[in-house]
Formats: sequence, C-alpha cells, structure tokens
Amino acid sequence: MEEQIFQQRTDLTVLNQAVMSIRNEIKKIIVGQDEMVKLIITALLADGHVLIEGVPGVAKTLTAKLVAKSVDAGFSRIQFTPDLMPSDVLGTPVFNPKEASFEFKKGPVFSNIVLVDEINRAPAKTQSALLEVMEERQATVDGKTYLMASPFMVLATQNPIEQEGTYRLPEAQLDRFLFKIVVPYPNEAEEVTILTQFHNMGNTQALDMVKPALGAQQVVVLRQQIKMLIIEEKLLQFIAKLIQQTRNHKSIYLGASPRASLAIMNASKAMAAMHGRDFVTPEDILEVVAPVLRHRIILSPDKEMEGITEDEVIRQIIQGMDVPR
Repeated sequence: MEEQIFQQRTDLTVLNQAVMSIRNEIKKIIVGQDEMVKLIITALLADGHVLIEGVPGVAKTLTAKLVAKSVDAGFSRIQFTPDLMPSDVLGTPVFNPKEASFEFKKGPVFSNIVLVDEINRAPAKTQSALLEVMEERQATVDGKTYLMASPFMVLATQNPIEQEGTYRLPEAQLDRFLFKIVVPYPNEAEEVTILTQFHNMGNTQALDMVKPALGAQQVVVLRQQIKMLIIEEKLLQFIAKLIQQTRNHKSIYLGASPRASLAIMNASKAMAAMHGRDFVTPEDILEVVAPVLRHRIILSPDKEMEGITEDEVIRQIIQGMDVPR
C-alpha cells in the first residue's frame, strides 16, 4: 500500500513539472490571464472542453493556440461562420472512381485539440455537429460511427458583446463544456508589459517561442491517474448539496444537472493534482465551482433585469453553506 502511495506521489511530480513547464512556456507571450491558463490546463487534465468568453483582443485564441502548441498532439482550428455546414466540421463522403465507392474524408474536428473560433457565429444545425463529438468522442456520418483520437478536447471562443450575426448556444451544447472562462481586460501595468514584450519580440512569431511540454500519450496516462485521486465522502455530499441548492434557489430559473456535479468532482481532482496532492480539499472544489456552473444555470428573468450575474448567485449559494473542513 505504501509503495502504491509513493508511486502515485512520484507520478504527480511528473505532472507538476509538466504543468509548470506549460505555464512557463505560455508566460513567454501571455501577460496576466493566469486564471485562464490554469483552468485550460485543468480541463485538459480532467478530460473536459472549455468555452472562453471575452471581448475581441484579450488573447483568447492566442492562448488556446499556445496551450495546444505546448502539448505535442494534433491541432486544428475551425472558424465558425453563419454559412458553415455540419460537413465542414465533421467531414463528408467523397466518391472514389477507382474503387467505385464512397470514402469518408475526415473534417477538421478529427484532431486532438480543436479550436472552435467564435462558436456562436454558426447556426444550430452546425453547432449540433459538435454535440455527439464532445460528449461521446465519436461522430456518426451516413450511419457510420468514427471514433475520435485520444486525447480529444474542444477549446471554443465567443464574444459576449456582439449580437449581430450570432446565435445563442443551446443549453445542451453549453452543458457539454466543463468550464466557461470569462476573460477580463488586462490592468494598466499588464498592458505596459504586453507592449514591451511584443516590442522586444521584434520579428519573432509568438507561436515559435513555445515548445511542447507534454506528449499526447502522457496526457492520456495523467488523466487516468487523476481519476484515481482520493475524494472523501463528505466532499461528495458537499458537491451534491451545492448542486441541489442551484435547483431550489429563488434567483435561479434552471438549476445545474448531474453532469455539473460530475464536472465539479473531476475538475477538483485535476486541480488537486496540479497543487501536488493526491487528495481533494474543499479549496479545490471552491476554485472550480464558478467556471463549472456559470454557463449551466439560468437566472430568473427578474434577477436578469436587475443586472445580477451568475457568479454573484453562485457566491451567495456558497456563502450560505457549511464548507467541510
């Protein structure tokens, strides 16, 4: 037993070195935004997808590309537009005259890390092409099922301000994202650092400065290991109680689903591993609650009119609960 614990701790050292390496690689280019980078790596380790929301120009796409570059795995980018068709995402059968039969030509979604830029620009028909892929890691085209390579992760970006030519993401689609990360503007000091850093880079391309820190197979092994981390019964009860609160809260019209409680459990395990522990603490859970829940709950219309945000309601729920120690 002792040997097993020692083995697990040793493996976490490998994980922590890889995480530190990824964060350092990204820091070469991205100033601030530590929270975004930390949550994207957490989602990668927890086998989850990420929705990144922020105004144009706050390095959403660049950060997603840099994370992908720091993992030695396949990467593809799909720019969502109103005229994009499901076949542009999944692929399409192509006639082969030699064989006199149709061959399936895989679309850009068949990769390890897929960046979906401006996901809310495509209509529901195209967005629905991602539903099966994100949840079941497979795509069904013309009655045939094609499995995704492992690891598989979708990083999607969206702009919260622009309404023209955008389509609201369906609840079923939102529920498939482990986290929704809201990216703020940098402060003045960070903005000066950004200007200085890019000035000093000269002709060097940002992506060329980042080296892979993790292999695709390593990610798969680390994910399996993270699933085995210890989480006490009282913490599972705390997660369940927290989710129940979202279903019975006066400010919330639609509460979180059981998928949300699983998301909190898996994300808190990954967060614990990133902190170098083989067990989950209440702090790990509290760190992931807001990004897991903010896109899964719908506020009641009167609270929306008052300008109250999902994050404020989540904070109220946590403040009204006894956090286990």
